[in-house]
Amino acid sequence: MTSYARAPGFTVGFDLDLTLIDSVPGIRAAYESLVAATGTYIDVDLVCARLGPPLEQELANWFPEDGVAGALELYRSVYPTLGIHTSPAMPGAREALAAVRELGGRSVVVTAKYERNARLHLDHLELGADALVGDLWAEGKAVALREHGAAVYVGDHTGDVRGARTAGALSVAVATGPCDADELRAAGADVVLDDLTAFPGWLRGYRAEAVGAVTDSRA
Repeated sequence: MTSYARAPGFTVGFDLDLTLIDSVPGIRAAYESLVAATGTYIDVDLVCARLGPPLEQELANWFPEDGVAGALELYRSVYPTLGIHTSPAMPGAREALAAVRELGGRSVVVTAKYERNARLHLDHLELGADALVGDLWAEGKAVALREHGAAVYVGDHTGDVRGARTAGALSVAVATGPCDADELRAAGADVVLDDLTAFPGWLRGYRAEAVGAVTDSRA
């Protein structure tokens, strides 16, 4: 993992699943393939309704302890074929990343998703993040957010809120995942948006206030 000093500009972190991309179609297809291959019952609708935690945690709900590793390997082997091309960008995702760039900032995607598959998503959709760190969940995301100097972290899950707060970053939550606006506020989100289409406007205001505060302190 590369370490970045806190830049004179700013860095914004983004979650991936249900924040930048709608991965539900791809995840559904991969789970259905796993059911067909193993004969194991999985409530795929339930799984898709609570996306966020690491894959290993979800698989442990359906497979015995000694079967999780094999199921994980099988899922990951089919995901690039079934999961990438079926998963579109979320509304406002490209504009959100572009707004960070236009205002002189950097963007880093910090996700619980397997990093290799996360990279395939970003490349397929041409989502131009400056950096990517995978395989981190909830408070664990704070490690990457701190190393990349992220002042803001944007996510859709209460776990993302916890990661931001642990890192000392501003938590911006979007109500596009399994957690509704009230849950996100209750978890401690500093800002709650309906979706990423509202993010560029919010970011411009946030940066204007930050620049103004710096200017006032030097006056």
